Amino acid sequence: MAYGAGLRVSEVAHLKVDDIDSTRMLIRVEQGKGRKDRNAMLSPHLLDLLRQWWREGKRRGVMLPHGWLFPGRNGTDPISARQLHRVVQEAAERAEIHKRVSPHTLRHSFATHLLEQGVDIRVIQVLLGHVNINTTGIYTQVSSKTMRAVTSPLDQIVAVMEGRASPG
Repeated sequence: MAYGAGLRVSEVAHLKVDDIDSTRMLIRVEQGKGRKDRNAMLSPHLLDLLRQWWREGKRRGVMLPHGWLFPGRNGTDPISARQLHRVVQEAAERAEIHKRVSPHTLRHSFATHLLEQGVDIRVIQVLLGHVNINTTGIYTQVSSKTMRAVTSPLDQIVAVMEGRASPG
C-alpha cells in the first residue's frame, strides 16, 4: 500500500475494507495527515494483491466484512505503525537489502518512480496528499541513472555546432 499507492504508514494502518473502491479504482483515505480525506490510486496489481489478502484473511477468520483491512493482533484494532515497520524490515532482510528501509522508504520510492516515468509533479503532489508542492519535491529524488540520461545544454550546443544535431 505504501509503494503501490503512496500511502503514509498511518494511512495504511487505518484502512478499512470498505475504503477499497474497485469500481472506481480508488482507495479512500479518511482522516489522513492534517485530518483530511482524499483518494489515492488503486492499481490493478495492488487490487489483485488485496483480493488475495482478503481471501486469506477470510480463510483464517481474521477479516471482518466492514473491519480493518490490516487487523491488529486482536482483530478489532488496526495493525500498529510499529508492526508495519517490522513487516517492512523483515521483508528487506529476506530480500537481502542492507540499507535502512521503512514504510516511508516505500512512499519515497513511489514518488521517485512516478517522476522517472514522466508523471507531472503536480499529479504526484495530489497522489501523495500534499498541500505544498515543496513537500512533494523532497520525496522525488531523481536516480543517478535518470541523471546520466540527461543531455547537458552545453553538449546539445556543441552537437549543433558540429552538425551532429539540428537546432531546436
